[in-house]
Amino acid sequence: MKRLLKGGRVVDPANGRDGAFDVLIDGDRIARVGRDLPIDIDTSVVEIPTGFVVCPGLIDMHVHLREPGQEHKETVATGCAAAVAGGFTAVACMPNTVPVNDNAGVTEYVLKKAAEANMARVYPIGAVSRGQKGEQLADIAELRHAGCVAISDDGHPVATALLMRRALEYAGMFRMVVIDHCEDQTLKGDGVAHEGFSASTLGLRGIPGEAESIMVQRDVALAELTRAALHIAHVSAHQSLDAVRYGKTRGAPVTCEVTPHHFVLTDDMLASPRPYDTNVKMNPPLRDDMDRDAMLNGIVDGTVDAIATDHAPHHYDEKDVEFDRAPFGITGLETAVSLSLDRLVHSGAITLARLIELMAVNPARILSVPGGSLSEGAPADVTILAPDLRVTVSVAAMRSKSKNTPFDGWQLRGGIAATLVGGRVVYVNESVNLRM
Repeated sequence: MKRLLKGGRVVDPANGRDGAFDVLIDGDRIARVGRDLPIDIDTSVVEIPTGFVVCPGLIDMHVHLREPGQEHKETVATGCAAAVAGGFTAVACMPNTVPVNDNAGVTEYVLKKAAEANMARVYPIGAVSRGQKGEQLADIAELRHAGCVAISDDGHPVATALLMRRALEYAGMFRMVVIDHCEDQTLKGDGVAHEGFSASTLGLRGIPGEAESIMVQRDVALAELTRAALHIAHVSAHQSLDAVRYGKTRGAPVTCEVTPHHFVLTDDMLASPRPYDTNVKMNPPLRDDMDRDAMLNGIVDGTVDAIATDHAPHHYDEKDVEFDRAPFGITGLETAVSLSLDRLVHSGAITLARLIELMAVNPARILSVPGGSLSEGAPADVTILAPDLRVTVSVAAMRSKSKNTPFDGWQLRGGIAATLVGGRVVYVNESVNLRM
């Protein structure tokens, strides 16, 4: 079956396109992109409304799908449903499942569940160490052959420099990136919030920015030593961005990501509007104005390579406890695009093309997975944006199994119109006038 997306603004940074183009999809591939393409008798025509944007499918390179083992929080199916509703055609899922994804059996299970869900593409990320214990390397070759696209110990930072060096060297043999959650556990201690005025006022134990940046500095040095690809997850501290920026000037193969909550929110949220709201408890924590502004500057100046959600669903009962006892993390798949359009594009901080680089082009490049462009012959993974759509975030309408977000009720400008994966329409926003 052929489908012609006609009349929209096509933004395809990988091919230098930004203008009025038609996109012809034949089966599961992009067949042609051009102006006023001819319409065959067997082609279904989709008229793209004025102001809508057709772009490469967005890729979230940092999510937690929780399955196997924590299906009360999320499943692969519900996570994929949330992904396509958020405009993501693919997600890369972290290995902190139960059991840990440190072997081919777990990787294959996740891929099987993704195939059954048949919505967003799922790219598993394997563990750096067995059981994420930081003691012995996992069998990275086995993980690669089973389908993992990267390795990470996720919320368990790689504790020793030697193990991190060996992980970089080993992964480099398979052209896999090592993703590290950078955190010096001795500095973090039992902290639950950013070490600053808000935490002190509320009597919460603090986590200084240096707990993150010291580990970033170590990892950047090791990437320069080994010449192996390193990706720093969810950067939150200004010192961390400085370390990444310096490493890039020296030619270190390092990239980094920032989450929407770290470029939108600050630790002022700890006290207002709801003091001790566990939906603003995440790791790394929300930091102060200077750190938040540094994340924005890093996005603008190119230091930041990707926007990722760190989608971390938790059951309501787990979050409905004292702040100290609640788990870290919030959901993000269904709010990321609206937050990014509202706070980055409509504010004039970056162009729409730059946003698509951050959410599609660069994640595909970093993970070495298909996607990130509307090139002829590429997979027909397409996101259709409605940049001026008025969106009110509603947890009741979310497709994720968990609802732990601080953005409930927020009014934002910009949203998702539709999502196509492999040429199939997997999501259409009922609030827009779009016949797919």
